[in-house]
Amino acid sequence: MTQILPKPFWYLRHGETDWNVKGLAQGRTDIPLNETGIAQAVRAGQTLAALFQNNDRPFDHIISSPLSRAAVTAIRVRDEIDRLAGITLPLRIEEDLSEVCFGIHEGELMSDWYHDWIEAGTSLENGESFKTLTQRAVAAVNQGLGSEGTPLFVAHGALFRGLRAGMNLSVNERLANAVPIKAQPKNNNWLLHMI
Repeated sequence: MTQILPKPFWYLRHGETDWNVKGLAQGRTDIPLNETGIAQAVRAGQTLAALFQNNDRPFDHIISSPLSRAAVTAIRVRDEIDRLAGITLPLRIEEDLSEVCFGIHEGELMSDWYHDWIEAGTSLENGESFKTLTQRAVAAVNQGLGSEGTPLFVAHGALFRGLRAGMNLSVNERLANAVPIKAQPKNNNWLLHMI
């Protein structure tokens, strides 16, 4: 299945890393958050904690990529929600939310090869195709949506492009670091709201 189940969910790309600043393709290379990225994760947690007012629960569990830039973002968000809203959310790691494997391009500047990979389906040497990424990302999100409640997924930028394909949205859209998004199905379409 390459379509996302029509159930609402939340999504958060990890905070900034030094490779983000330099415009380098991270992929599966486990680059940690920099100081700005940690501050972004805390701010995202504060923003999301504010939504837990009046017994409101916009989401009730967090599912994160295992790569440290996402997992640390998820932990910081969870901790801020606990600190400010007094709600401890379960957090689980999902391998299939890992970022795409860019193969030989990891550590390179994002350039024409990246756009060709998305738009033309160009294969990456020792890497993962956009089609394979999309199938893996959609399956992981659908598994999360199959459980009870509404999840917050914390993962990556290219992975979100695969999810956009699974929502029949334009895929080559850059996602900012640590800006929460609510994905809401409506009339066979998807609405994305940045918070």
